[in-house]
Amino acid sequence: MKSVAEILEIARFRAKENGLPYAGVLSPHEAFDVLQQNPAAVLVDVRTRAELELVGRVPQATHIEWAFYPGMTPNPDFPNQLQTQVDKELTVIFICRTGGRSHNAAVLAQQLGFLDAYNMAEGFEGEANSLKQRTMINGWKHAGLPWTN
Repeated sequence: MKSVAEILEIARFRAKENGLPYAGVLSPHEAFDVLQQNPAAVLVDVRTRAELELVGRVPQATHIEWAFYPGMTPNPDFPNQLQTQVDKELTVIFICRTGGRSHNAAVLAQQLGFLDAYNMAEGFEGEANSLKQRTMINGWKHAGLPWTN
């Protein structure tokens, strides 16, 4: 297993290579390893409550909805909730369904002064296959990482 420093260096390279404003991009396994090796790292799940209840959740993740179901109405209080619930000095990893909302949350976090904000690529469910099924190609669940109903 790589050290946290090695994992974050790779993640930072991905962000730089893709011109991303936040600290880096992690794979699900890398995110899990960082969370296991660094107890001060925080996983922020930005999916809706409906997604958590219907699809599952990552144990010990902090939950702050990026948007509300139904309709995916943006959460206007997201910045305040993030700053209230998560210390800006910590390593913060954002996760959503497929990596899109978590990317947006990482961008916003960086703008708010979170200097160690990461997006977890692939998300909880990962991309859909040709039958529009998720968790079959990639993502947290497909990787066999811990989750609960």
